[in-house]
Amino acid sequence: MIWLIGGLVLIGAGVVSAYLPRLRAHAARKRAAWATAKAAIAAAGVSRDACAADVPEARRLLAEAEALSGGPDAARTATELAERADRLWQEACDE
Repeated sequence: MIWLIGGLVLIGAGVVSAYLPRLRAHAARKRAAWATAKAAIAAAGVSRDACAADVPEARRLLAEAEALSGGPDAARTATELAERADRLWQEACDE
C-alpha cells in the first residue's frame, strides 16, 4: 500500500514539474500581450482626444478593442484594432 501511495506522489510531482513552467510561460505571454494592447489603446485614446474631427470607424474600432478580453490572441486582436483606430484619427487630423 505504501508503494502505491509513493508511486502516485511521484507521478503527481512529475506532472506538476512538467506543466508548471508551461503555465508560467503562458501567463507571462498573456501579461506581455495585454501590456502591449493597453499601450496601443492608450495611444489611440490620445489621438482621439487630439483630433477635432469625428471618425466613427475609429471610434468603433477603439470601443471594440477596449471590450475584448481573454488570452494572448485576444490581446493581439485588441492591439491591431487600437492601432488601426489610431492611424484613422491621425489621418483625420492631418487633413
